[in-house]
Amino acid sequence: MTAMTVMPRAASEWTVDDLDLLPDDGLQYELLDGLLLVSPAPTRRHQRAALRLGSVLIEGCPGDMEVLLAPLDWRPDHRTSLQPDVLVLGNRDLDALVGDSMILAVEILSPSTGRKDAVYKRSKYEDSGVAAYWIIDPTIPSILALELVDGHYVTVGEAIGDDAITLERPFPVTVVPAALTR
Repeated sequence: MTAMTVMPRAASEWTVDDLDLLPDDGLQYELLDGLLLVSPAPTRRHQRAALRLGSVLIEGCPGDMEVLLAPLDWRPDHRTSLQPDVLVLGNRDLDALVGDSMILAVEILSPSTGRKDAVYKRSKYEDSGVAAYWIIDPTIPSILALELVDGHYVTVGEAIGDDAITLERPFPVTVVPAALTR
């Protein structure tokens, strides 16, 4: 019989304090407004797209910003802890909170996370004022780029396959979706 870790809690909602007590077992644990989200480890296709996009972003990143890859917790409040696949921070201060400085969140879709990334995370990033959000689908391959305008995300660009897209926010960068998975 395999031992199982049980998280004792008095409340029905999870907090970042509860999340910090979970075991490091290879699963991805995130919180969205107090709801625990558990995802399997990402696929090779997913990781290739994240790494290659991260490289493209790093190449164009100004010195006062920083590009990082998951896992890195973005905690805008005590009931939310999300891990964007790729993120750009508005400063390079190692002591600054990620929640205060994330200006681009990128999610790479997987079969097990597509709805979570495209609907739930998008809504949380939008509500929290994250300036730009990109959704990459490595299977198609494609990119949907959104920017915050008057508190709501609007589409500023889309590209599929070998079509290049140049995006201006958070800094000018050109992405070719198919190149992310080759």
